[in-house]
Amino acid sequence: QVQLVESGGGLVQAGGSLRLSCVVSGSIFSINAMGWYRQAPGKQRELVAAITRGGSTIYADSVKGRFTISRDNAKNTVILQMNSLIPEDTAVYYCSAGSIVGRPGYWGQGTQVTVSS
Repeated sequence: QVQLVESGGGLVQAGGSLRLSCVVSGSIFSINAMGWYRQAPGKQRELVAAITRGGSTIYADSVKGRFTISRDNAKNTVILQMNSLIPEDTAVYYCSAGSIVGRPGYWGQGTQVTVSS
């Protein structure tokens, strides 16, 4: 089993920053990719950013230049640094992990991010 626990969500003003953290535990030997998805009310869950064990990264066009994903393999932690936040970033953010980018096998419980105007 793999467990993921997110933290760092909250309420910020537009233009502010948040740092999300996800700690992974359990049978992590099979994990090759980790990422962050988000889901706003009434919307589909979408990929925000992902990173492979080797360090390759991908980002949604809407967050390029504003968000940065990183991973500390030794600490089994993935970070999403979010800068220049806008109200459209408001959503529940979910940490994910799996063997293939874009096809997560495990999910965290989610953390709420709210950006006010």
